[in-house]
Amino acid sequence: MFVLALRSIGRRPGRFLATLLSAFLGAAIIMTFQSMHDTAGQDGVDPVSADTLGTAAGVVGGYGTLLVFFAVASTLTVNVRQRAADLDLLRCSGATPAQIKRLVVGEAVAVALVGAAAATGPAVLGGRTLLGMFQDGGQVARSVEYSFGPLALSSGVGVTLLASAGAAFLAVRRVTRGRGRERAGAKRFLAYGALVTGAAGAGSTLLFAATDEALMAPPAYGAILLSVGFALLSPRLLKGVLARLPLNGASGWLAVRNLRERADHLAGILVSLIMFTAVSTATITMQAVESDAVRASGLVKSVDAKNLETLNLTVVGIVAVFVCVMLVNSLYAATTYRSREFGQQRLAGATPGQVLGMVGAEGAILTLTGVFFGTVAALAGVVPFTVVRTDAVLPDRFPGVWLAMVAVSAAVTLGTSLGTARRTLRTPAVAVVASAA
Repeated sequence: MFVLALRSIGRRPGRFLATLLSAFLGAAIIMTFQSMHDTAGQDGVDPVSADTLGTAAGVVGGYGTLLVFFAVASTLTVNVRQRAADLDLLRCSGATPAQIKRLVVGEAVAVALVGAAAATGPAVLGGRTLLGMFQDGGQVARSVEYSFGPLALSSGVGVTLLASAGAAFLAVRRVTRGRGRERAGAKRFLAYGALVTGAAGAGSTLLFAATDEALMAPPAYGAILLSVGFALLSPRLLKGVLARLPLNGASGWLAVRNLRERADHLAGILVSLIMFTAVSTATITMQAVESDAVRASGLVKSVDAKNLETLNLTVVGIVAVFVCVMLVNSLYAATTYRSREFGQQRLAGATPGQVLGMVGAEGAILTLTGVFFGTVAALAGVVPFTVVRTDAVLPDRFPGVWLAMVAVSAAVTLGTSLGTARRTLRTPAVAVVASAA
């Protein structure tokens, strides 16, 4: 079955480029930070430097693992859904569900292995750069030399392969067991659990003192859990928003109708938007509040405070990169897959401008929905942290940070969807419909 998977990749390699890119970035990030463990484990490294390197590897390595899974799962889900007809044909030809699962998982593992191997070189360069940043900030001694060892390599390859195999299994399982048998109970239970836990964690911030070193942890994790809960409920949230939209005109009507029919398929896009808005806005705002408070007090940041600031900004950077990759991959694949739909609309009388207007309206609705619920999750962490740390309710930095995050979300979502649709519309409608028939 693994040989068949390799043949499938060789016949249509373009289908797997999104998964390859996600695996490459994930493996590079994991190996970059796990190499800090290898560096810290060398002889002669002082305890302060070892603690800084170990903390960076543990915290960002954990975030990286989750993001690898989400990114690969997002691309594989779109891939499998677009191949539903091919997989059904395999089943009609005598292939069992187990064989189809092994085929898709084998494809994912093969692609992930290539991505992880290609990421080794960039990970080495990234690790050296990261160590230099710690040394320039006085968090790691200059005498510490960089080491890329077996821990970084094994963790990067292992996590990427496991995440790809798990994501592929879950994606193909939905197809092979049929739509009617899907159950949302467990997913809904996890979503409500994440919402309750996140709200409780963010609210517990009010029990801390302003000088507690762990003050930022509860609101940060609270915002993350709330965003996860909203992300798991994203199809239901989108349908609720669509039911209240008073859009007029052909493009607006088509946009709402299409989004209602494809709400479940658009979950990956909303997950990216919600989590990006929540994590980046909350983390950057709280770090700005903390830095301003320390500066106002006239104190000098400790090594632990510098480590926390570095990790916060690094995590936001990683989240931003992964979200952009997930959004671009998902939107490009989803929009390209609709080329036949666009062709049929044009043959029915729609102009290219109306089709682009419909795609733009869809992108705007998705962006606004993701930003709204991401903002709610971010505020749940930012407000209690600001109240405890500064006695204010909302920091002055929040509007600027929020607008920047919204601008990034809108630019990626609308830019990718409209750009892909415009490229698709260059092909004559008759040719598109005939080739897809």
